[in-house]
Amino acid sequence: MKRFLMMSILMLTALASQAQTKEYAKSSMFVSRPEINLDKVTKKTTAVWHPSNMSWIKATCEAKDVAIERNYLKMFPEVANMLQDVSSIIPLSWRLTEEGGETVLHCYLRMPADEVSNLFLASEETCLVDQETGAQYRIRRTEPDTYNKHFTVKAKQGDVLDLKIFFAPLSETTKDIRIYGVSNWGMMGLPVTIRQQVYMSVQYYDTIPQFHKPRLLKEHMYENKPYDRQDWNTWKVMTDAHLIKPLQDETMALWRTPEATYLAIGCEQNWTREYWEFRKDIKLLDETGHQYKLREIQGLPMDELFFMEGMAGDYVAYVLVFDPIPLSASAITYIEPAGEPFSAWGANWSGKVLTLDIQRLHDNQRLFDYHPRVVVK
Repeated sequence: MKRFLMMSILMLTALASQAQTKEYAKSSMFVSRPEINLDKVTKKTTAVWHPSNMSWIKATCEAKDVAIERNYLKMFPEVANMLQDVSSIIPLSWRLTEEGGETVLHCYLRMPADEVSNLFLASEETCLVDQETGAQYRIRRTEPDTYNKHFTVKAKQGDVLDLKIFFAPLSETTKDIRIYGVSNWGMMGLPVTIRQQVYMSVQYYDTIPQFHKPRLLKEHMYENKPYDRQDWNTWKVMTDAHLIKPLQDETMALWRTPEATYLAIGCEQNWTREYWEFRKDIKLLDETGHQYKLREIQGLPMDELFFMEGMAGDYVAYVLVFDPIPLSASAITYIEPAGEPFSAWGANWSGKVLTLDIQRLHDNQRLFDYHPRVVVK
């Protein structure tokens, strides 16, 4: 697909107590790896982290006695699978826990080099906000002490650092919060559900969703020649995509049947003719690391660039069909590797990894009802 941003969607976890630690939620996102430099004399590698949006803070320090997380890949198995496929990205994971009478936000960084500078963790803006009561849980401290400072850290390349932010314990009635002020981990108002609604233990398969399937308008844009990735004149032109009400771009919904899994993705149409591509190496992973292959894109070509003709301002849904996911799965990871560059407009697309809660995807089904275009003149 086009216009990929590195982001993640929250993976909700069941409450668990392990060695006096209660886990509320966890998630991972992936960002591009910073440039790595090698000192030919010392053989050590260094990297400068991406610029943060806290550049006005000039205080700096070197982080000391940083904890190393040895069980990282057990806690985040989806990261191991992704790192095998893509080497140009860095995982940024987090866990929200209650331990030692405090709420602790663990921010994990897998070291891209032996020394990383220009990191930033937390400041006076860092807080948790209860979405029902409005109660604000302000930051107490960080470990190591990097509060309100950019910092440098040294460790073995590949080690996973456990950077901790401490807050007061959450109320026992707190269900939904937002996390603010941890920008490098994508937390600038990030919604987090820490206590989920209890659903019936009996689950049922969905019926096959009925979507308006696109149709072929023209076999070639302008030139009647075999498809050529580097020549947009040879691309197909599709039309009559499934229209929906406006949604945040790339909102998703899921239907599970015994025969297949249907994943709908909501997209905004910015142009009358907009180009897209869905590649066959898109896949889903469950919590055990089992892969579910992409079978088709309903009504659309696969592994081929094409134009979708509509109207600027349309919101459309594309439906990806995968192997069937069992009802026992509660979360999936959507993986879309980086797209192959092409000469038309010099485009290339970065990859995407999204960890998705299946119940939330199921609840989103209603958002994808067909909604005919309404034009007011």
